[in-house]
Amino acid sequence: MRFTLIDRIVELQPGAKITAVKNLTMAEEYLGDHFPRFPVMPGVLMLEAMTQASAWLIRVSEDFAHSMVVLREAANVKYGQFVEPGQTLTVTAEITKQSDTETKLKAKGTVDDRVAVSARLVMARYNLADTNPDHDTSDQATRKELRELFSLLYHPATAVPETSVP
Repeated sequence: MRFTLIDRIVELQPGAKITAVKNLTMAEEYLGDHFPRFPVMPGVLMLEAMTQASAWLIRVSEDFAHSMVVLREAANVKYGQFVEPGQTLTVTAEITKQSDTETKLKAKGTVDDRVAVSARLVMARYNLADTNPDHDTSDQATRKELRELFSLLYHPATAVPETSVP
């Protein structure tokens, strides 16, 4: 993954659902060109944020069994509003169906409870060693790097022990 469009994972239910956030700031280089007097997050990057959140859900659900989790198909992609600097895109993805090699999800991105983007995604998952056993070392290294990145993105809330009030 060359760039990360997820700043933080805020909720995670392995095998079911993920919620992640992307805080858009003027520091995003592409905003200088998209657009100079009306900076907004490109639609393709909103779709990529949904794809990345979906990939994290799949990886965690399978305990990082596959080094590659990629977008195979995006259907019914709909854009509802712009995402501007200073706003937070909240991405949710829910698994709707899963096979040995594919996961189908419904995903959406919202800003202040208004839909900015939505789509149905099909994600493929595999290991490089599936087609060439010589790539097993690459698979292992990739999974290790992904686990490290995941530990930066997700910090589950620790349970606070209840105190008894007399």
